[in-house]
Amino acid sequence: MAQDGLELRTLIAQDGQLRISLEPVMIGDPGPGEIVVRVEAAPINPSDLALLLGPADPSTLAAAGSPERPALLAQVAPSYLGAVRGRIGQPMPAGNEGAGTVVVAAPDVSHLLGRKVGMWGGGMYATLRKIAARDCIVLPDGIDSHEGASLFVNPLTALGFVETMRMEGHTAIVHTAAASNLGQMLVRICKADGIPLVNVVRNQAQVDLLRAIGAEHVVDSSKPDFDSRLDEALSATGATVGFDAVGGGELASRILNAMEAVAVRAMPSYNRYGSTVPKQVYIYGLLDTGPVVLRRGFGFAWNVGGWLLPNFLQKAGRDVAARMRQRVVDEIRTTFASHYTRTVGLADMLNPEVMAAAQRKSTGEKILVDPRL
Repeated sequence: MAQDGLELRTLIAQDGQLRISLEPVMIGDPGPGEIVVRVEAAPINPSDLALLLGPADPSTLAAAGSPERPALLAQVAPSYLGAVRGRIGQPMPAGNEGAGTVVVAAPDVSHLLGRKVGMWGGGMYATLRKIAARDCIVLPDGIDSHEGASLFVNPLTALGFVETMRMEGHTAIVHTAAASNLGQMLVRICKADGIPLVNVVRNQAQVDLLRAIGAEHVVDSSKPDFDSRLDEALSATGATVGFDAVGGGELASRILNAMEAVAVRAMPSYNRYGSTVPKQVYIYGLLDTGPVVLRRGFGFAWNVGGWLLPNFLQKAGRDVAARMRQRVVDEIRTTFASHYTRTVGLADMLNPEVMAAAQRKSTGEKILVDPRL
């Protein structure tokens, strides 16, 4: 039997106006292998904001609509419209992950009825979500939806960094914006697994935060001695692969140059082409949307590329993905625990102040959406 629901949609018009609104939707009966979940918690991650707001200017956020049908508006500058041409005129659901209670289940997955599950697959900012059961994790008894809302994006990304390191023959990792929720998970993973980790942060408070959870190598990029401190940390760990959440600017270049400096010191003789040690930086975030600037001082054995969780999971295969998901379940309240500073309802996401706070992506300020509010 079909059910009425509400779903958050984001739309960019031809003139560059972005509109976020709550729209009524009809949820049909689940097909084979499908369930209908009452969504009870969904985090706002940076990857969610990339779809919700796209390249819209946060300073233009403004409330619109009526009390019965509120909306949130913002403006995309003409120079950025080309980057989102493929979505212009299309109202798109958002919310990469979430958790809730199964309220309807197809006969072949009827054992899930009434169970709480974590979900991944988009469209989570909604009251109801029809989804394939294979895209869910059944939450252990006693784990509520708020605890299970963030079991995919950050945990699997952090584990994916470690798997990538191993698959490519590296032995240690550099991670930027390392005081994030994801970064703290990576610290705990590497500490448990004995993997050397260099954490790059941007202020002393973040240094203190990571030190408090056991991080050994933490380097503050705002300090004048950043490059020498980074060199020391890379020399101590031997890290030759980095995962960069910042994206724009020169940080990736500075990491590669520091890796090369460490490698060159270990060379038995001079080579005008630099070291042969493979050096890799993966950009997986866009905290800085400006150009990536590379100041070449790192020889020829290097690569800069993009890293995306779905692409990694496809490459890694089912067995690796299943092992990663099981570890997340096993360590849901320890390694992969997420903490939220604020819980809002779906309608609150149409409040300019709430969305502006989310867009700031401040360390330690993570927002959770509970559609029941």
